Amino acid sequence: MKSAFLQEFKEFAVKGNAIDMAVGVIIGGAFGKIVSSIVNDLFMPPIGWLIGGIDFKDLKYDLPVNPLNEGGEPVSIAYGNFLQTCIDFIIIAFCVFMLVRLIMKLSRKKKEAAQPRAPAEPSEEVKLLREIRDALQK
Repeated sequence: MKSAFLQEFKEFAVKGNAIDMAVGVIIGGAFGKIVSSIVNDLFMPPIGWLIGGIDFKDLKYDLPVNPLNEGGEPVSIAYGNFLQTCIDFIIIAFCVFMLVRLIMKLSRKKKEAAQPRAPAEPSEEVKLLREIRDALQK
């Protein structure tokens, strides 16, 4: 006999929503790597070149050495890496927005195609023939 817990877990795992979500997370992770590569390898080198050959990941602010921690390693605030991550986020958010926008547009077209259309207005000839038929029936 299966326990109720295992049965409930099986029902959850086999549901389409859970599987779709898992596929979305996996594809999202791969998509994030692709966008990070695009930003790091294609966008940031020209931007760094334009501003004087600076690599954003190397931008940092070194804090002064703490006199209480003699011989300790200096501490830095790596704001360049933060800027890089923000640019990654903006590009990923834009790509996801465009993808969702495309999906919504396609779903609207699908709904419009599925809705029954009103019958077309009959032509003048058909109207005339109907009037003749109605007159003959009287």
